[in-house]
Amino acid sequence: MGNQCCSTEDKIQLKQNQEHNDHDGHDHDHGDASSFKTYIPAILSLVLLLSGIAMDYFDQPAFFQNETVRIIWYTIAYLPVAFPVIKEAFQTIAKGEFFTEFTLMTVATIGAFILGEYPEGVAVMLFYAVGELFQNAAVEKAKRNIQALLDVRPEEVNVFRNNQWEVIHPEKVEIGEKIQIKVGEKVPLDGVMLSEVSSFNTAALTGESKPTSIKKDETVLAGMLNLEKVVEVQVTKKFDDSSLAKILQLVQEANSRKAPTELFIRKFAKIYTPIVFALAVLIIILPYFFVQNYEFNTWFYRALVFLVISCPCALVISIPLGYFGGIGAASRNGILVKGSNFLDLLAKVNTIVMDKTGTLTEGVFEVQTIQPNGISESEFLETVAALEKNSTHPIAKAIVDFHPTKTSAENVEEISGHGLKGKVNGKEVLAGNGKLMKKFGISYDAQIDEIVESIVLVGIDGKFAGYITIADKIKEDAANSIQLMKENGVQQTLMLSGDKDSIVQKVAKELNITNAFGGLLPEGKVEKLEELKRNPENVIAFVGDGINDAPVLALADVGIAMGGMGSDVAIETADVIIQTDQPSKIPMAMKIGRKTKQIVIQNIALAFGVKVIVLILGAGGLATMWEAVFADVGVAFLAILNAIRIQRMNF
Repeated sequence: MGNQCCSTEDKIQLKQNQEHNDHDGHDHDHGDASSFKTYIPAILSLVLLLSGIAMDYFDQPAFFQNETVRIIWYTIAYLPVAFPVIKEAFQTIAKGEFFTEFTLMTVATIGAFILGEYPEGVAVMLFYAVGELFQNAAVEKAKRNIQALLDVRPEEVNVFRNNQWEVIHPEKVEIGEKIQIKVGEKVPLDGVMLSEVSSFNTAALTGESKPTSIKKDETVLAGMLNLEKVVEVQVTKKFDDSSLAKILQLVQEANSRKAPTELFIRKFAKIYTPIVFALAVLIIILPYFFVQNYEFNTWFYRALVFLVISCPCALVISIPLGYFGGIGAASRNGILVKGSNFLDLLAKVNTIVMDKTGTLTEGVFEVQTIQPNGISESEFLETVAALEKNSTHPIAKAIVDFHPTKTSAENVEEISGHGLKGKVNGKEVLAGNGKLMKKFGISYDAQIDEIVESIVLVGIDGKFAGYITIADKIKEDAANSIQLMKENGVQQTLMLSGDKDSIVQKVAKELNITNAFGGLLPEGKVEKLEELKRNPENVIAFVGDGINDAPVLALADVGIAMGGMGSDVAIETADVIIQTDQPSKIPMAMKIGRKTKQIVIQNIALAFGVKVIVLILGAGGLATMWEAVFADVGVAFLAILNAIRIQRMNF
């Protein structure tokens, strides 16, 4: 561990790293800052300190007048809160880092004991420990909020072994083995379809909004979501070689290119702490040459008071609390921020890059246009819906949801890769793609094939009866969100998608997005983002929800994931998670970031201002260790109130 002043961000990162290590299926005890046992050492020290002070100044029992008893009593009060700090001090000194907050606290409090100021020594360490507990509780809360949202990649799979289905971890499945994927399950390994046909949601993997029908002997990729029926797949690649694993590798490479963000307090502590030690030494030495009747104990005590005053406890508490106030405000509004530094970056974002499917659109299908030919619209819809309600395909469900019907179809046949055939009210009805129409010799206008959206062509009794277009619905707040982003200082808005370029350009035009690029693979998105990053003035936020977005989420200055329907990998990789899937939360997150930064600056100014005044008083002998402690705690209390203020604001 390094300097405690900068440890809050490190704690969050360590917690996240630990979570990744815990996915091996074993239980680990990380400790919990919210559990009562965490507070027992501080409570014990407080009780012993207060009872010791009571016996010193009020009750004054005879046994406590013995100096040895007092030393033992206050030592017992001191150790529960001091031991972790002293241990940390020795560990950091062993690493060559002498000028840390741990060393400063240890020297000041042990010095107080040497001078016989036992209550003061205990009080200083106790207040410091309480500040640490407050920090840890905030870190734990942020970690739990994020962990509650995560649903990690598949950890088990049904594999056919010894003439029966067994549940094992995907890593243990061998090439050539047969696995089973139920409806609603993610495909854990790449393979070849053994079942006749099923529909898969590939949006998380490819970015395509349209579900894909995969037939027998066709390739199924890890990360796809089975939508239709239980299927069997023959594994063709080991777990580490799957499409999902390759994308995760891209994430790791992108992470390695992301420059680490250092908070102000980290740089400040490296300079501040050595200066404080040097000044404390000078307070002891210099008066020897200039003061008559020099008394070592007097100036040694002043030096210790100076160390206590200079201890950046208020900063250690106030700065993280400012950020965690912002994190709390964001969380209350359905926005999870994984680290304080990302709030800083959100305040600076001037370029926002977005995915389409699931980010700006709902990721679900909806009927767009109905174009009957030689038949009334109501009869057309009734006939098509009667046939489509026999299919579980998402497009069929969209039509039935649009026009529920009690009319039944007979002799329904699903023609793989083409569509449906059946009889409705005695008429032969076909509903599917252009290949289905051609298969049954039904002609239609060639311009219909140029329509951008997904389309269902309909034939009745051998004649073309019209078509229905289906498209992914744009989110209600998407257009307003783009406008709010621009009002909040965003200079460029871009959309990168794996979907058809024609669909992407249409959505971009509707939402007034500056530039849009479709038909991109994950590598293509990374390349586009790297182009933007070449301009050092761009502070880039990327917003996405699919596995294919994960590398770009990691590469961006701020990665924002749509967490409600987003993929596991995207949520784990992102720096900010929008729990409600609303694009309007993006400009809100930027506002919270700016307000948080203001509060942190106010807290820094408050802590420094008070500290400078009390330091001068302490060096002049006008402030005791008690005044130093209470001044520091007072500043911390004001900083806490200031930090809490942000959680009550409306954004």
